Amino acid sequence: MKKLALTVATLALTVGGAVAADLPSRKAAPMLPPPPPPAPLWTGFYVGLNVGGGWTANSVNPNQLTPYVSTANGSLSLLPGNGNGGGNAGGVVGGGQIGYNYQYGSSIVVGVETDFQGTSMSSGGNANYIIYSDPNVAGAFLYPLAPGGNLGVSLSWLGTVRGRAGFLITPTLLVYGTGGFAYGEVSGNASNRSNTRTGWTAGGGVEWLFMPNWSAKAEYLYTDLNSGGATGAFGYQVGYHRHPQFNIVRAGVNYHFNWGGSAPVIAKY
Repeated sequence: MKKLALTVATLALTVGGAVAADLPSRKAAPMLPPPPPPAPLWTGFYVGLNVGGGWTANSVNPNQLTPYVSTANGSLSLLPGNGNGGGNAGGVVGGGQIGYNYQYGSSIVVGVETDFQGTSMSSGGNANYIIYSDPNVAGAFLYPLAPGGNLGVSLSWLGTVRGRAGFLITPTLLVYGTGGFAYGEVSGNASNRSNTRTGWTAGGGVEWLFMPNWSAKAEYLYTDLNSGGATGAFGYQVGYHRHPQFNIVRAGVNYHFNWGGSAPVIAKY
């Protein structure tokens, strides 16, 4: 009897061991590598168009020296008139831009941009010149030889070459500052003469990558072109010896080629 019980117990142990051997073993889950960082959306070249408005930040056409002639003997003198061109010249500004961005990590974007703009910015004026008493001849007067010569100045076109640096509020929304070199053509409205000035510009803006390869931006620039210009007949200022300083606000769109960068994929967050 004892021998039979021992045999049954041995058989039970053997069957239990076989069943346990057939059960799947539990293993620890494999360690997965961390997900790669998101591809930079902003790295690469872009080109775009913009349009906006501009207005002067100073008096672009102050009083100028004007040739005055004596009623007594016809002699010429250079005296200031009281005509003016006003300080509120404004107009439409529009053109195109091309640039390159490089994205550092997930939050910093730096780059360079150049643009060229046509403008309708022009200052008005008047020719209300003072009549002076002739200091050399009693009872005689000095009157302006060219009373219509102070009719303001225009900014025909301008361009800039600027650096840009910004911070990504979200992966697709960039806030940036910008600044660099500026140049433009300043014309005398009455003289029909012009020259090219150089100077500097600075400002900032926001840009939104609203779909793959496309972004929209809004931007402000302050621009200061150096004073200068040529001198016309009689040695007086012909209307474009000025120091243009002006503000520009504009909106634009850019197409991003992403040459040299990853193809932009707008991720959903």
